[in-house]
Amino acid sequence: MSVLNSNRISRLLATGYGLLFVCGVSLSLITGPASLRAETPTKPASAKAKTEVNSASGKRMLDAIKYLASDELEGRGVDTQGINLAADYIVKEFKAAGLDVTTVEESAFQKFTINTGSKLGPTNELQLTGPDGKTIPLAYNKDFRSCSFGGSGKFDAEVVFCGYGIDAQDAKYNDYANVDVKDKVVIIMRRTPQQGDKESPFAGAHGISRYAALRYKVSTAFGKGAKAILFVNDYYSTQEHKKEARELEQDAIEELILATEKWEKAAKDKEESSAVTLKKALHDVQQARKNLKEAHFDRLMEFGYAGSGDGRSIPIAHITIEKCNELFKDAGKPTLQELEGKIDETFKPESFALPQWKAQGEISVEQIRTEVKNVIGVLEGKGPHADETIVIGAHYDHVGYGGEGSLAPGSTDVHNGADDNASGTVALIELARKLAARKEPLPRRLVFIAFTGEERGLIGSAHYVKNPVFDLKNTVAMLNMDMVGRLTDDKLTVFGTGTAPRWEKLVENTAKAYDLKLSLKPEGFGPSDHSSFYGKQIPVLHLFTGTHSDYHRPSDDWDKINIPGMERIIGFLEEIAIATAKNPDRPQYVKIERPAATMRSGNRPYFGSIPDFGGEGPGYHISGASPGSPADKAGLKAGDAIIKMGKTKIDGLDDFDLALRMFSAGEEVEVTVLRDGKRVKLTVKLGKPK
Repeated sequence: MSVLNSNRISRLLATGYGLLFVCGVSLSLITGPASLRAETPTKPASAKAKTEVNSASGKRMLDAIKYLASDELEGRGVDTQGINLAADYIVKEFKAAGLDVTTVEESAFQKFTINTGSKLGPTNELQLTGPDGKTIPLAYNKDFRSCSFGGSGKFDAEVVFCGYGIDAQDAKYNDYANVDVKDKVVIIMRRTPQQGDKESPFAGAHGISRYAALRYKVSTAFGKGAKAILFVNDYYSTQEHKKEARELEQDAIEELILATEKWEKAAKDKEESSAVTLKKALHDVQQARKNLKEAHFDRLMEFGYAGSGDGRSIPIAHITIEKCNELFKDAGKPTLQELEGKIDETFKPESFALPQWKAQGEISVEQIRTEVKNVIGVLEGKGPHADETIVIGAHYDHVGYGGEGSLAPGSTDVHNGADDNASGTVALIELARKLAARKEPLPRRLVFIAFTGEERGLIGSAHYVKNPVFDLKNTVAMLNMDMVGRLTDDKLTVFGTGTAPRWEKLVENTAKAYDLKLSLKPEGFGPSDHSSFYGKQIPVLHLFTGTHSDYHRPSDDWDKINIPGMERIIGFLEEIAIATAKNPDRPQYVKIERPAATMRSGNRPYFGSIPDFGGEGPGYHISGASPGSPADKAGLKAGDAIIKMGKTKIDGLDDFDLALRMFSAGEEVEVTVLRDGKRVKLTVKLGKPK
């Protein structure tokens, strides 16, 4: 199941696309990769009971999950070789089950490319020029570094210092209040004012404020029309790093003193081990002092830090405090340390323009395009409804080695994703095997799809509904499985029961034979691939056994999977698929007015757009609008790219999220979208926060 970065989770809730499974999880973002306070992973105390199987199908499923969730497959990240091994395995199993694996240009693979990161381009140059031909050159890697979360472009524009780059109405602080940054290059300090004060308006719930996030600062500057951004470290943080290094040195010295005392005592007894301890302690002190001497506390961000900009257009670089102060000195301004100190003391911005100084340069950041593929197997129907399709799906990708998708901060271990979603993938294969083994074909076509890119934002299913192998007008239903491997106390959640009139009764009656205790959710939109189909007015059902403390962590392993529980779920869905295929009447689509309000969106009014993370080009791309939402009522459509909201420029979901916060429920806002290459202006009346 998809978790986007922590910013995305809260933003999607505001747009009416709530991540229905993350209630109560506390999020905090400071750079770009997701950061969550780790829960203690569940212990596999009952693993033997859950994975102990006697049936041939159960043993086969367990072996399949062991393979798909093995380290060899590298967490099935979309940028790993492991996901290609997984795709090859799935098509082999589809073929063995008896499915047609030649429907996509004689192949089972529906191939396309997505952005999976950024790389440094060929030209990255920067200099500051002032009056009388004064020039401050900046050397790459020494004085500045390009940022992977920015875009490419040339710039030659006036410089404006914008403090921390914050416009916080709730804190009554605005670095942009008295400066015009339109078409200017802005210098912005990292983090927030008064970092050492726990009572500061910017003190976050976990010591971190959302206003410190690099993406927040970028969106704010871009929205106000900045031409380029130059980040510079705040002085407070550099001193904290220096303090930590000195503490490490002091700890090493204390260890040396203790080792010396032990050695002096042991020398009398001729113990050689104490001499070894003393030698190590002496080495540690020398190393700590060497590190302190050589340390660069004004560290430039490594390229790749804070992730990719996904095609963002504004160039971004990180410059040193030394070069920033050189500029300020030549311009007759205080040092960065003095400016920071004054802001901390008064809690008032110290922004200013440098009209005689320009930043000239070029930043080159290239997007890495990676080929990915949905895996498709087909079981043809027979009879008058044979040209009608039921899609049965599960995503097979996971989050690889962690990064943005991980809920284990900083972990680079393989995230095997046994439950998410090796369980759904194996269930899909086993269901295909059971349905293909029937003596007589079903009246409707069954299309089994293992989707890629779900963890990046439902990209695989979004691609399929844009490029369907079988006509969506004749696609009567979509049945989805995501995280079906942890059945506990017989509880199964079924989403989408309100998307067709027949679903609820069918689901409840079918569950009785499998002793399943159902939690029925009527909504069709949600955090998995069924959502892409519901957005195309196709009735959906989505099965889910619940989240857990191993979710998106390296501890989501095969030994915690409930194989007997999976067998019951597969049997349950098999009966639903057969009943849907045999019913002469197709399920009738029901428009759910609003998705369930599972979490509050805080200070954002309700808009109701559905993000399209596979969209390319400028703006915030949407795959549609939630039925009955403000966006829907205003006329926003699938394929639109929002490029402006009020007076604020929009270049992606981050920018849209920030712009939405500037308005209140009930306000009417002019929204500009790109539609078929043309600008279209719409008026959206925002709803109450959900």
